[in-house]
Amino acid sequence: MPTTRILAVLGTAFFVVVLDSTIVYVALPSIADDLAFASGDVQWVLSAYLVTFGGLLLFGGRVADLLGRRRVFLVGIAIFTAASLVCGSASAPAVLVGARVLQGVGAAIMAPTALSLVLTTFEPGPERNRALGIWGGIGGVGGTAGLLLGGPITQLWGWQWIFLVNLPVGVVLLVASRRLLPKDTERPAGPRSFDLTGAATVTASLVLLVLAITEASWPALVAAALLMAVFVVVERRTVAPLVPWRVVRSRRLVAGNVLLLVAGMCVDGVLLVLALGAHASGTSPVQFGLTTAAMTVASVAGSFAGQAVVTRAGVRTVAVAGTALLAVGSVALTALPLGVGLVVFGAGLGAAFVSAQIAAVSGVADDDAGLAAGIADTSFAIGGALGVAVLSTVGDTRTALVVAAGVAAVGVVVGTVLRADRSTVSAAAS
Repeated sequence: MPTTRILAVLGTAFFVVVLDSTIVYVALPSIADDLAFASGDVQWVLSAYLVTFGGLLLFGGRVADLLGRRRVFLVGIAIFTAASLVCGSASAPAVLVGARVLQGVGAAIMAPTALSLVLTTFEPGPERNRALGIWGGIGGVGGTAGLLLGGPITQLWGWQWIFLVNLPVGVVLLVASRRLLPKDTERPAGPRSFDLTGAATVTASLVLLVLAITEASWPALVAAALLMAVFVVVERRTVAPLVPWRVVRSRRLVAGNVLLLVAGMCVDGVLLVLALGAHASGTSPVQFGLTTAAMTVASVAGSFAGQAVVTRAGVRTVAVAGTALLAVGSVALTALPLGVGLVVFGAGLGAAFVSAQIAAVSGVADDDAGLAAGIADTSFAIGGALGVAVLSTVGDTRTALVVAAGVAAVGVVVGTVLRADRSTVSAAAS
């Protein structure tokens, strides 16, 4: 099986999903002027995507387990590509926001399905760890690329092209996926019934949770909590639950997802407060994007180094070291030159992310790979929303960075809960 080419296809899909969450930032003023958005409403071009994406990740991953990963992945690409065309052709605010919702649906299907395909393509141990290290690097590059490319594309060709550039990529992905990805032949064992009630309640709960965080809405938060309680009751009573207890009772999986939440809070929250500080000081978006490239390079290096150490020594060592570097980097950003702080922060981010992701998805049966991937992606997405909401409201930039260091310190404590996976370590030795 051409695993390298498969990883390239899946990684490209993940890159595009991450890119579209950041490339819109710089284009928002142009979009607001061109489509005559009401004051403050243009933020929904960003929020519509993030809320839908964060709320549907778990559902998208589980659907892939039940209906076939290749089939669901192709549907996700088709939805995302079609929505990108509508976004680039929109002539009214409602059309653009609606298309961004649809784009978020496609992305929420693509991301966990692509990750689950990585898990089922690569054997546990060094091979899978290397693939997940590359996966983490792709995420870092995609986020920075969005910040770097959004400005030039908007200035040269107009804001429409930040969406239209997805069209050729989507077509290539559809063709390559049909050729390279193995066909869905095996069916999960057990009942084939789909837990519609559980899917509806957990999806609505997660959508409302992300909405509550991004919009600071207490009613949405209360509704999200109530729906999550209903979901737990439904899952305990149904014959074929959407989230089987065997998946979520693993201490390793829970700790890995908490670490992903911490990493998401740190990276999105810190980047936001740094971006706001750069804007206040007169730094252009392109200049800021170039500066954050130092963090991206360090993050990629941290991901590759982290997966190698995980293979030899287990996830706990890398998780503790990575979150400790996140804390040190956050503090360094308050006193040292920006580039220095970003390098330390980026190295910690890469190591923390890859160790957390390995912990969150290892030991899960292939039949549950999509679910595990969906939970992991959801944890990181909700962490990012929390980081933006918390760090943007705690005070000045220095205070926000200190709070980020505190969040990372929580990650250090959580990392100590993890144990080395002896099977992974022995696989490296063999």
